[in-house]
Amino acid sequence: MGLLGNAVLIFLIHTDARLHTPMYFLLSQLSLLDVGFPLVTIPKMAADFLQEEGAISFGGCAAQMFFLMLIGVSEGVLLSLMSYDRYIAVCHPLHYPVLMRRQVCLLMVGTSWLSGVLVASIQTSITLHFPYCASHTVDHFFCELPALLKLSCADTSAYELALSVSGVLILLLLLSLVATSYSHVLGAVLHMHSAEARHKAFTTCSSHITVVGLFYGAAVFMYMVPGTYHTPQQDNVVSLFYSLITPTLNPLIYSLRNRDVKMALVKILFRTGFRSKR
Repeated sequence: MGLLGNAVLIFLIHTDARLHTPMYFLLSQLSLLDVGFPLVTIPKMAADFLQEEGAISFGGCAAQMFFLMLIGVSEGVLLSLMSYDRYIAVCHPLHYPVLMRRQVCLLMVGTSWLSGVLVASIQTSITLHFPYCASHTVDHFFCELPALLKLSCADTSAYELALSVSGVLILLLLLSLVATSYSHVLGAVLHMHSAEARHKAFTTCSSHITVVGLFYGAAVFMYMVPGTYHTPQQDNVVSLFYSLITPTLNPLIYSLRNRDVKMALVKILFRTGFRSKR
């Protein structure tokens, strides 16, 4: 369902000319990242369940950790930048074509991907330099950094503290951008005289706020709450939430509450049905 929903959303944005706008371009990048989350984790987990073995090579574990971190950081940065897009659309609609021109959109997407690559490269290389001479049993359904650090026979307390502090700072920076953007959006929406314009602005922004809440809620629990305050079982549930459930819900949230996406889907279905009849 997650892969199908995101693939359909990417296809609609690519094929329908009415969806060739900055907001939908950023949304297509979000869907692309949401395709990556389940592809990195679920096939290996499903194969382990079917084969009843649950083994992964050291290189496979490193690759899984790198790509998960890359996708996670990229999505976090992209979601915060998407709030800026909504701020410009609602508060400065006349300047929107200039402030959100194609070069700016490409810069936003490039920033999100480069942030993911940078953080994933640093964190993965540091984590893999620790000696793992104790248990090799990862108490998780995929190789995630916090679960892997628990297996090291070296003292990782300083690194875990640095990881928590950097995680808090990054999340606070991204959340402050989201909060600032939407505080201005809320002020602008409340001063709108047209009920239709107010409803349209509220609908598009509420979809994004819902997605932000789902993603950042899990990220805050994993990286801002100290590890001593949550069990490995709770970590597993939260990881499953942001690696599978959230990517599955995102296209539903954006499509069910968005008239343009629903119209594009209806048009594609009508064309397909008309061609099959002919």
